[in-house]
Amino acid sequence: MRASVVVPTSAPAWLAQARAHAQRAPLAPRVPLWVAGYEVGSVEPQVLHGMAARGALPAPLQLQRDAAGWRVDCASAHATAALNALAHALREDGACGPWRNEQLAVCHAGGERIGTIERGAVRPLGIVTHAVHLVGHAPDGSIWVQQRAFNKPNNPGMWDTLMGGMVSAQDSLAQALARETWEEAGLRVDDLRDVRHGGHVDFAQPAEEEDNHGYMRERIDWFSATVPDGMAPQNQDGEVERFERLPPDEVQARLARAEFTPEAALILAAYFGW
Repeated sequence: MRASVVVPTSAPAWLAQARAHAQRAPLAPRVPLWVAGYEVGSVEPQVLHGMAARGALPAPLQLQRDAAGWRVDCASAHATAALNALAHALREDGACGPWRNEQLAVCHAGGERIGTIERGAVRPLGIVTHAVHLVGHAPDGSIWVQQRAFNKPNNPGMWDTLMGGMVSAQDSLAQALARETWEEAGLRVDDLRDVRHGGHVDFAQPAEEEDNHGYMRERIDWFSATVPDGMAPQNQDGEVERFERLPPDEVQARLARAEFTPEAALILAAYFGW
């Protein structure tokens, strides 16, 4: 049983600003992006003008602008091919994010998957992504946190939850939780106790890694679990600088000093019940 944690009864002063920061309008106007007849994202109009002019997509795919936005015309069965052709065209134009050779699901507004796309293209195209985080606590209520590696492209050296990672196209939420927990923390989910789904946080804000042409739209499902005594996280993928086991008041102090990533800050605020 986890020891009781003393939590301030009212939300801390930093939280309102952090929530507002997570819901910000694009820095430049964007128009809807349609693929195979479905609205799947958004884009700054000029990003695709050059591609359309030179016929960047292979036949029979067509990229065209109309009153509804930018459209990639193709049959539904060819949506993945069309999306990845668009991703490669973005890469050739230097308008893509870091190329990961990882496919993420692309869904329409109703939540149904229509295809997949290279991870590096999701921000320039304003496509919704899904991620998973784990808040790990010890039996005494102290909290395991990680410091992100200093060579990470986003938020290097900042503090984070025990684990955080993207849900790939091939993963269910549970599979992503298990894979990322092992890769980042060297822990097996089956060895943890009291694993539970805590909720989710949503982000809609300009993306930094695409030189402000991108827009981040992401749902992060977070879980919490007890890491048994005698068990300590050990990074497996080189993306973590170190782990620390901190009392809740120290975590809260670091949150107040903005030492955690924006995603971890909102997840930990939810964990604390703010």
